[in-house]
Amino acid sequence: MNLLSIGGSDPSSGAGIQSDVKTFTTLNAHCLTVITAITSQNTSSFGMIEPVSQKILRNQLDSVISDFKIDGIKIGMVYNSQIIKTLYQKLKKLRIPIVIDPVIKSTTGGILIEKSAISDFQKFLIPLATVITPNKFEAEILSKTKIVGKNTPEKIAKIIQKMGAKNVVITGIKTKNDQITDFIQEKENKYQISSDKISKINHGSGCNYSAAMIFSLANKKNIKESVKFAKEFTYNSIKNAKRLGKGILITDIQNNINVELSHAISKFIEIKNIYKNIPECQTNFVYSKQKPKSTKDILAISGRIVKTGEKVTVAGNLAYGGSKHVATALLIMNKKFPQICSAINLKYQNQTILKIKKTKLLVSSYDRNQEPKSIKFKKSTIEWGINSAIKNSTKVLDIVYHKGDFGKEPMIIVFGKTPKNVLEKISKII
Repeated sequence: MNLLSIGGSDPSSGAGIQSDVKTFTTLNAHCLTVITAITSQNTSSFGMIEPVSQKILRNQLDSVISDFKIDGIKIGMVYNSQIIKTLYQKLKKLRIPIVIDPVIKSTTGGILIEKSAISDFQKFLIPLATVITPNKFEAEILSKTKIVGKNTPEKIAKIIQKMGAKNVVITGIKTKNDQITDFIQEKENKYQISSDKISKINHGSGCNYSAAMIFSLANKKNIKESVKFAKEFTYNSIKNAKRLGKGILITDIQNNINVELSHAISKFIEIKNIYKNIPECQTNFVYSKQKPKSTKDILAISGRIVKTGEKVTVAGNLAYGGSKHVATALLIMNKKFPQICSAINLKYQNQTILKIKKTKLLVSSYDRNQEPKSIKFKKSTIEWGINSAIKNSTKVLDIVYHKGDFGKEPMIIVFGKTPKNVLEKISKII
């Protein structure tokens, strides 16, 4: 996948082009770049801005558009009217998703767009947006309306939408219950998605959000799925933010379980003939936070990995609480062996069991026929099954399986410390 980032250069690598290169690379996408301006800034202060000439801007755009199939575009800092009009002329005929992050002011105080250029931004760039992602401050500037009282986020979003954006996401709205809410205005639908507030002043979260958004849209996810993915990705980047300079924290996208699981899923579906290992109930791949208390602390695919002919497809997006059965199995395993934080379910096949027995992997099983009647006719008996399989084990198990029962499909579950570790075990048995 090729994703194009258009924006300013940030020498601190906290935001701008450098941040997007890190994000897209982490998400296993190739990052193309077009630089609109050079800035001098760090974690403590903002220095100068020098916009590039229209000539080199056009030449950069021609270079990438003529040579690459571009799957999505993110537009960040544009600075002046000349840049805005050049971008409009080069991009207006493209039929690919475009996310616009209307950066107006940096966290360290730099003004990133000339005041006289805002009207051209509204006239030329906003109509290109599949999604525009202003924070509360940026939404107020673009709409010329404060979000207060009767001027609700919905009202402000509709003002921006009337400028031509297909979908508007106003991020970072603080609520009374100490949460951070994003308000989403689609063509017909409106809704909010909230998360816990992290009290950290950081550099780069807006860029992380819009970059994750275009990645998800380019992967054919809908707006709601993409917002959830971007919000979770950004939440983790803020949570893991580090003090790399003398000033504010820089977001860190490396220690991100969302990214780790996403990578592993991509590699899993590329395994030759993997469709033969997808059970009738389909497959889920899960990864937990440390010390999960419930399945809501376990990241999974909100749908499943499903078999489509001789291929497999990811149906759904990553979400906490997205799995019931595989997540429950992991939860029980993690209680006894806290280092086990990931799992996947595979189709039960005799040849797979034979391969497992030839490895050094530690395996256990349970008999569904032995289930107590009080449990047998419940919707899920996975908790009893995993507990039965591990109760006498003193060593960490790699695999647990059962041969099914009337109306119950047999199953193999592979466990590991990380999704990568799970994949390593899968490579030994299929």
